[in-house]
Parts: sequence; C-alpha cells; structure tokens
Amino acid sequence: MEEIKIEDDILERVDSYLAVTLEISRSKIQKLIKQQKIMVNDKSVSASYQIKKGDIITINDQLDFTITIKPENIPLDIIYEDEYLMVINKKSGMVVHPAAGNYSHTLVNALLYYLNLGETTNTRPGIVHRLDKDTSGLMLVAKTEEVLEKLSNMIKEKKVERHYLALVEGTIIPETATIDAPIGRDKNNREKMCITDINSKNAITHIKVLKRYDKNTLLECILDTGRTHQIRVHLSYIKHPVVNDPIYNTKKATDFGQMLHSKSISFIHPITKEHLQFEKELPKEFQEYLERIEGSN
Repeated sequence: MEEIKIEDDILERVDSYLAVTLEISRSKIQKLIKQQKIMVNDKSVSASYQIKKGDIITINDQLDFTITIKPENIPLDIIYEDEYLMVINKKSGMVVHPAAGNYSHTLVNALLYYLNLGETTNTRPGIVHRLDKDTSGLMLVAKTEEVLEKLSNMIKEKKVERHYLALVEGTIIPETATIDAPIGRDKNNREKMCITDINSKNAITHIKVLKRYDKNTLLECILDTGRTHQIRVHLSYIKHPVVNDPIYNTKKATDFGQMLHSKSISFIHPITKEHLQFEKELPKEFQEYLERIEGSN
C-alpha cells in the first residue's frame, strides 16, 4: 500500500488532489474511489470528500496507472546532436512529457519517432530537465541511460549553466539581484507553486536587468536550482510577474505564450569532455513584441 499524509490544510476535494498528485485523470480517480481502492483514514469516502490536515490517504499498490506513449512525426528544431545527446530548441506551447489528459503531441512523442524507439510506458525518455509548456528555448536530451544519469547529476551539481530571458511587468530598479526563497505546492491550488516554508525546497534565482521599457523590464535569469515554475514563481513573488504568464499573471498582452525563453546552455560533455555552449535567439513573436514596446517608449 502507498500512503499519503496530508501535512497542511489544503481544503480540496480528494479526487482533485489525487488527480494532480498521481498525474492520472480525475474520472479514473473517481472510479477507484467507488471501488474502494482509495481510502481515507481506512474508510471509504466520496470523491467530493474535503481532505484536511492529518488525513491519511491509502492507495492500493496494485493499481495500474500505465499508459502507452506512441511515436509521432513532429518536427524538432535540433541545435546539436551526436551519438550521446541532443540540444533542442523547444517551441512555446509544446508540452515536454505526457501526463494525465495529455498523452500526445508532446516532445516525448516527437523524440520516440525521431530516435526510432517505438512505443513506451516511460513518460520521460531522455528528458534531462524540463521546460514549462509556454516557455521556449534550449533543453538537453540524453540518447542513452548512461548519459541521462550523468547529465542529471551534472544539473544537480550545478555543472550545467542555463541562462533565461524574461520580460516582466513593471520596472525593476536594481541592476542585479538574487531571489532566495523556498518553493512548494500551493495548498489552495495544486496546479500552482508558491513561496512557502511548508513541504518546500530551497530555490535561488539570480537576475540581471538588460533593458527597461516604459512598463516592462527585460531580464537575464540564471538558476542555481531547478524547481518547478521557479523563475515564474520568484518573479511573481517580487511583484514583477512574467508577461503573459497564464498562471502567475492576471494580464494578457498577446496571443503568444509567456515571455520566458531558455536562451543559452553550456556544459562539459559527459563522455567526450568537450566544452559545449549553445545560444538561441528569441522566438519571432517575443522579439516582435519587444520591438513594439520599444516603439511605444
């Protein structure tokens, strides 16, 4: 059996909470609750049960959450490739790996096709680090399990340097700053992250002002850590959310995705030991928006 203990007051339906936590559909969770394969405090509950602090959710460990990911012929923008790894420029709007309710049209589907890997139940084959759906830019992909492990460890040990460009709301006065604030799941909205001391992990983001516009600031962001939504949460926390961020910003500037781009990546190749560095210009829509606000200054 698997147990999940609720450590804080989440105030959420049990089916909604588990759908996000287990990354399977809410309808499937509801069926499992009806079959009493999911219990709360050793008792059967309805899907609408409101979980509370101290509750223990027990999940039958025989549940089969297996999904089959199929290859899809989706074009990839490959910046670099050798027999061990790839550097890919991901478009804004593309989901990286399949999850509940979204098992196709992802970067993983495209990689399975490109690398002739066939169907798989592994939702993250080769994915060393992820970018959010609406974030564009460079990311690493491993072509072997050995390289995947090596690159993953390099990221943990801060041996892979990643720089991002972010256009944010408002004017940031300091030329440079470091945001050091722990990030955890928002107890009131499981799809959001927030700054919290509860069940959180340390997170550090360095920012540098590149240009100030009338109502916006263009930043370079460097990560010391790689938490979910880290840059977006940290910038929202200092009251300068990323332009067009669908979760942490209430404003919408254009139909394009959020103005956050993985600009550059540099590292020592884990096998050949060659120093590799790559940079990718902003997406056309992002660049055109900068030109538009430049003209309005």
